[in-house]
Amino acid sequence: MAAITLENLSKNFGAFAALKELNLEVRDREFVALLGPSGCGKTTTMNLISGLLHPSVGRILFDTRDVTPIPMDRRGVGFVFQNYAIFTHMTVRQNLAFGLRVRRLPPSEINRRVGAIAEMMQLTKLLDSRTDKLSVNILQRIAIGRSAIVEPAIFLLDEPLSNVDAAFRQVMRTELKTLQRQFKQTMVYVTHDQLEAMTMADRIAVLDQGILQQVGSPLEIYNHPRNVFVARFIGSPGMNLLNGRLSAENGQTFVDLGPAGRTDALPSGLARAAERAQSANVLVGVRPEDLECVDGATESGLTLVVSFVERIGHRTVVHLGAGAQSAKMTAHSTFVAALGSALRLRARAAGLRLFDRSSGLALTLE
Repeated sequence: MAAITLENLSKNFGAFAALKELNLEVRDREFVALLGPSGCGKTTTMNLISGLLHPSVGRILFDTRDVTPIPMDRRGVGFVFQNYAIFTHMTVRQNLAFGLRVRRLPPSEINRRVGAIAEMMQLTKLLDSRTDKLSVNILQRIAIGRSAIVEPAIFLLDEPLSNVDAAFRQVMRTELKTLQRQFKQTMVYVTHDQLEAMTMADRIAVLDQGILQQVGSPLEIYNHPRNVFVARFIGSPGMNLLNGRLSAENGQTFVDLGPAGRTDALPSGLARAAERAQSANVLVGVRPEDLECVDGATESGLTLVVSFVERIGHRTVVHLGAGAQSAKMTAHSTFVAALGSALRLRARAAGLRLFDRSSGLALTLE
């Protein structure tokens, strides 16, 4: 068993609070991504789990064992840094075997494990090569393999793919998930790249300014963001947020978007959430893929002017409106829209989300 529990964890550097009252449980053999912008507290959290830092307040438990006062070298965790820190005077084989030699494993067992991890990390042909001439991509493979080879129950990775090229990142996302499943490890992965988090993690913990914003599966985070920060941060592009005001007509609830138009009648669950709102001033959240063009004049819908068109391979991102009433819509690569033209749009009802404009919190669906 290798569950991790962070209880009321805070870390201060002088007057600066890098982490504030974090409570998080990472289940045994779970892959959890710590996701957020630079300076949000994710690397601080990782360093606290590893023992590189000690908390100002709070406890860290591995299963039921309080490891808060225990130094890093006695916690039994594997750690891969953004800076791969390879021993460049050694061969690939010697780098991979280093941790096993420190643990005084028999030579036969060292050779077996080195061969197995080299095959998994596609390093077999390079085992006798010196590392000082190898590419960054290969060096990061070696760093991951060197930590994985000791088979730690808890494996921590701090942005290990941020310095490698895009093609290699795509390959390594699959390989890291395979590695975690094969060794049945509890893995905590720090990243600012939401694609890495969404494709690899069982759950994502989103942080901002040292505060945990939301924890959930990738689909929960994407489809039901808890607040405006998560809504904007998750997604490429992020969720559109339009200023609106709740209104009722003929027993149905709408959101008036001013000159841009108004939504269709809100679905029943969202309408009930709107009824509980303390203010009529809301933000309407809708993902770019949930906006669609409609033909003809209708009572509901949005009218926004095209300001920019991005062609991104198989899809097109259309930038619409300006200021507080701006939005983005994704469409097929064949979609044509002239700059300055007005598009009539409708938001798919199932994709609508509402947020309180003052607090930024989601109006919870029933």
